[in-house]
Amino acid sequence: MRILVTNDDGIRAEGLEVLERIARTFSDDVWVVAPELEQSGASRALTLSQPLRALKLGERRFAVDGTPTDCVLLAVQELIDGPAPDLVLSGVNRGQNLAEDVSLSGTVAGAIEGMALGIPSIALSQSMAIFHEEVKAFYETAEAYGPGVVRRLLDAGWPADVVINVNFPAVPPEDVREIEVTRQGFRDQRNRYAERRTDLRGRDYFWLGFKGQLSTPAEGTDLAAIYQGRISVTPLHIDLTHMKTVHDLKAVIGGAPPKA
Repeated sequence: MRILVTNDDGIRAEGLEVLERIARTFSDDVWVVAPELEQSGASRALTLSQPLRALKLGERRFAVDGTPTDCVLLAVQELIDGPAPDLVLSGVNRGQNLAEDVSLSGTVAGAIEGMALGIPSIALSQSMAIFHEEVKAFYETAEAYGPGVVRRLLDAGWPADVVINVNFPAVPPEDVREIEVTRQGFRDQRNRYAERRTDLRGRDYFWLGFKGQLSTPAEGTDLAAIYQGRISVTPLHIDLTHMKTVHDLKAVIGGAPPKA
């Protein structure tokens, strides 16, 4: 099996090292193509207005001065010698990728690009209770359960237009309760904010961040699973069509176009 490993935290991230070790439990043919710098929140951004450079750091290892989407595209089309990967693993992200935030996630985007290129893809994230540089993520939890989760997913299989989003709870391995297949949730609390600051020349600037405020999620959602110490496995796809509204609007908008 040929495996491509990427992330959005950057080529030097601890979570990437964890994911490499997870990948090597399945194969020795592991390629690492990751952003040179952190690309958290980059979503599916594709670099179009400037050239991309890939720095070869070792055998089957590259740093790209672009986004996770750039990395996967370049890896599959240009950097990997021989056949395309059989599997794309993206992560292990420092922090959860849950609910509406999956549309912002560079980690999930790396997996989506793999799926778009016809490769089964899994995003993996290690949840954190508090986001702060001094707080250490429980990467040992992802490493303890990651191989088993990936193996079970590969054995089961999933549709070609789906990516799998795996989140590990912010607890040590011995405190993980169980694994649960979940649906994407939606927070009932505003989780993002902008803070106004002033630089030394008296000019305003803004810093975006997350409050880390807990929601009250419904059972069966990715949020609820992580809050309750479970591993969350969520199948995602990028068809954003809301079919009920499609049917409702057809009754009032379909047919000849309206005139002003």
